[in-house]
Amino acid sequence: MEDCTFCKIIKGEIPSEKVYEDEEILAFKDIHPAAPIHILVIPKKHIATLMDVTPEDSNIMAKILESIQKIVKKLGIEENGFRLIANCGPASGQEVMHIHFHLLAGRKMGPKIIS
Repeated sequence: MEDCTFCKIIKGEIPSEKVYEDEEILAFKDIHPAAPIHILVIPKKHIATLMDVTPEDSNIMAKILESIQKIVKKLGIEENGFRLIANCGPASGQEVMHIHFHLLAGRKMGPKIIS
């Protein structure tokens, strides 16, 4: 998608502070963090929302979860825990229509969910 912010980050057209990258996954710091640690984890393949995931995407979804485990261990937050959020669609607060997961940590989380 030519106008997708995350696709532009993947291509290097928009700078980001990368935390993890492999052939299929990119993770970078959120520019408007909602917690001391706020990482966005995205597939390099453009998939707009969770509702657009196909059976062919099952491997990439598994790789996202495996990548999140690696990131959590790299950051040393596995013991205290973290929150993982995926918004789906405009009414949920999804601002960039490229599937992504918010990894939040570094403080005690309350019941309030970010948008």
